[in-house]
Amino acid sequence: MIQHYLLPPLLAVGLVVAGCGGSEQQEAPPEQPKAAAPTQAQPSSRPLVTGLPDFTALVEKEGPAVVNISTVTHRDASDQQQQMEQLPEFFRRFFDEFGGGMPEQEDVRSLGSGFIISSDGYVLTNNHVVADADEIVVRLQDRRELDAELVGADEQSDLALLKVEASDLPVVNIGSSEDLRVGEWVLAIGAPFGFDSSVTAGIVSAKGRSLPSDNYVPFIQTDVAINPGNSGGPLFNLNGEVVGINSQIISRSGGYMGLSFAIPMDMAMDVVEQLKDTGKVSRGWLGVLVQEVDRDLAESFGLERPMGALVAQVVDGSPAAAAGLRPGDVIIEFDGHQIERSGDLPKVVGTIKPDSEVDLTVMRDGGEKDLSVTVGQLPEDPRQAAAGGGSESAQGGVLGLQVRDASAAELARAKAESGVVVAKVEEGPARAAGVRNGDILVSLNNQPVKDLDTLREIVKNLPEKGTVPALVNRGGNARFIALKLGQ
Repeated sequence: MIQHYLLPPLLAVGLVVAGCGGSEQQEAPPEQPKAAAPTQAQPSSRPLVTGLPDFTALVEKEGPAVVNISTVTHRDASDQQQQMEQLPEFFRRFFDEFGGGMPEQEDVRSLGSGFIISSDGYVLTNNHVVADADEIVVRLQDRRELDAELVGADEQSDLALLKVEASDLPVVNIGSSEDLRVGEWVLAIGAPFGFDSSVTAGIVSAKGRSLPSDNYVPFIQTDVAINPGNSGGPLFNLNGEVVGINSQIISRSGGYMGLSFAIPMDMAMDVVEQLKDTGKVSRGWLGVLVQEVDRDLAESFGLERPMGALVAQVVDGSPAAAAGLRPGDVIIEFDGHQIERSGDLPKVVGTIKPDSEVDLTVMRDGGEKDLSVTVGQLPEDPRQAAAGGGSESAQGGVLGLQVRDASAAELARAKAESGVVVAKVEEGPARAAGVRNGDILVSLNNQPVKDLDTLREIVKNLPEKGTVPALVNRGGNARFIALKLGQ
């Protein structure tokens, strides 16, 4: 229930002082010296904010280059059979005898947005708008519908490049996200909930935002109203230039709550060029697992304040190992970029072309040390990237986990003798079983996990399918969970 609060009116009370006069004339008091007039503050010569912008001309000019994207994904008969097998025996028998089998499932349909970047038919949108689609249709504002071909997609940046057969199409003006300033007005055009050509506006709330699910995108945060269907649509500045691609929201309700995130256009155009040339994107790879530096860690490593990316693990055979990086190094500069947070490092490394030699600075043993590294190419499988490009078992990939060795302090707090710390939970058996970041994996399949090497050996010998027990310590409390493999 929304409560309305009424403010009480402010009553102005005039006080009238009446003098009681007699018949006698009284002598006037001596004249007091006049007080000096108070000094008045000088008005500002120029206000910092003057009125609100008018977006009408921008929408009329740039709107025709914004498109709606609809997709169809055909259901596979094997999916239906698999769902049938997972039903209890009673329901399977019911569908077979009385229903003629499982109800036939309809094709999956979805809607999103995009925009035309070249007059010969290249269209940019989000990867999640068109992922796994069997049919992609681009609908223009003049109501033309064109079949689109997927040129290439990049899951890491959530971008996809489409091509339609047409010419003389309206195109957007491409701007630079580097020139954006926090507080600047921006405008989005898209199709939220299927409502074509909807326009919303707001300001840039922050730049370079890191999200837990995206390691390689320095998002533009705005308060522009973005809802399902806006994904893939353009974010304009007041000059009518596209500076970002609306991609994600953070919401407890599934709708807009004032936190919207856009992919920077400078990064997007680099992805576009690679997708045009090869159909895929190559990124730089260092081969380290890093963590955030808090106040206590900063003090222990001789830093004046929390900053940098603390190296928790160096992957065997990686560029970082070849360069001499060690666990405990704090990377504070990479290729001329200051590393303020651990999330800054993957974004910087990812933009560097593989086989490029770059300089970096680390804090080691209380002092700065300069190193040089030849950046490698990020493996297509993120789990292989964490495992040095080798077997998934090196980081418990079949479990859907990224882990690191536990420090003595962490083991002492958890009252555990040994184990490894869960750094990230990905899609897989561990997530399904409820494993969380920060948990300590103490044993797996009834074998103690002493360190990363023992975990690699245990995972290597796990069955492809089946259920295995795992002992997890969370906040000092240990409990067994069941991990279902091969599902």
